[in-house]
Amino acid sequence: MNWKFWNKSKDDTKKKKKSATREWADAIIFAVIAATLIRTLFIEAYTIPTPSMERSLLVGDFLFVSKVNYGARTPMTPIAFPFAHHTMPLLGTKAYWDGIKLPYYRLPGLSDVKKGDVVVFNYPMEADSPYYRPVDKRENYIKRCQGAPGDTVSLIDAQVYVNGKAAPNPPGEQTDYTITTNGMEMNPQILEDLNVSNYENIPFPTMTKDAAAKLKSYSNVKSVTQNIKQRGLADPFNAVFPAAYPKYALSPQNGAFNWNVDNYGPIIVPKKGWTIKLDSLTMPLYGRAIEIYENNKVQIVGKEVMINGKKADSYTFKMNYYWMMGDNRHDSADSRYWGFVPEDHIVGKALFIWMSWDDNAPFFSKIRWSRLFRGIN
Repeated sequence: MNWKFWNKSKDDTKKKKKSATREWADAIIFAVIAATLIRTLFIEAYTIPTPSMERSLLVGDFLFVSKVNYGARTPMTPIAFPFAHHTMPLLGTKAYWDGIKLPYYRLPGLSDVKKGDVVVFNYPMEADSPYYRPVDKRENYIKRCQGAPGDTVSLIDAQVYVNGKAAPNPPGEQTDYTITTNGMEMNPQILEDLNVSNYENIPFPTMTKDAAAKLKSYSNVKSVTQNIKQRGLADPFNAVFPAAYPKYALSPQNGAFNWNVDNYGPIIVPKKGWTIKLDSLTMPLYGRAIEIYENNKVQIVGKEVMINGKKADSYTFKMNYYWMMGDNRHDSADSRYWGFVPEDHIVGKALFIWMSWDDNAPFFSKIRWSRLFRGIN
């Protein structure tokens, strides 16, 4: 009897043994779930695709972005293909199904977003045509926070001011300059050594203030002048917010927003619980946030504002907002062009560079060894 029992148990063990295919499938499923949880709740890799943060961050820098610092945002579009953000590789189709949407919720974090932080967030303008993407499926952008909720932000001659005080300039901040020589051409190697950039379709070299100061010391250089837009003069060929989006104007502005990329504001960053009066000066600035980001139906009827079908003279904000700018001041599409970043768009804080790859360098010099495992300031 005991022999039969042992033999039966042995046969059952053989029958229950998983096949190699099943073991591989289980391992893959476990790895996908584990990686998804890590990316959602703790840390995620990110690549710098454009020069908008140069020279603080370079094209080809690979970063780790912390979800813990500001608190992980729980998925708002939960049904999606693993490891694809908004578009399926090769196929070009949507990598998510927006038939189910969950409300915005963020787990407790280590801190709030602070001025000076380098932040990854979802691009707010992809709420519009032709994308109409859900919040958490909008393109990832990376900029530096220059204004927190309730701050008054302005730019005077390309210098950022927050609440009336000059903000610290990032060490890698750069702008466009005009170089005038005595007729002798600049040595290209000198420009390369000083990390002077000349972006496609931009006629003026871009550099940091330190690089500009060094260039002035060369005998063939007569002047190196920072290109600054004139104060009080809007640039019709490079319109900034809110003039770039006149939908919420109650009446002709008559020069109220004659701002440009170098001389801008002042503008108050909305704060949760802040109540504003709705008039011809506030609606152009805050109408988009009220309608698009806070999900209200806004109508302009003559000089009156209708919110959700009712006449409104004031509005109280439901969320905090942020003012984000690139360190490459003249080559960055940021809050100066499209306004505020809502709190539900915040993805995480950039921590450090774990790899940096220069596509334009010779093969044996493509890895920027000096940038590996460098913290982000």
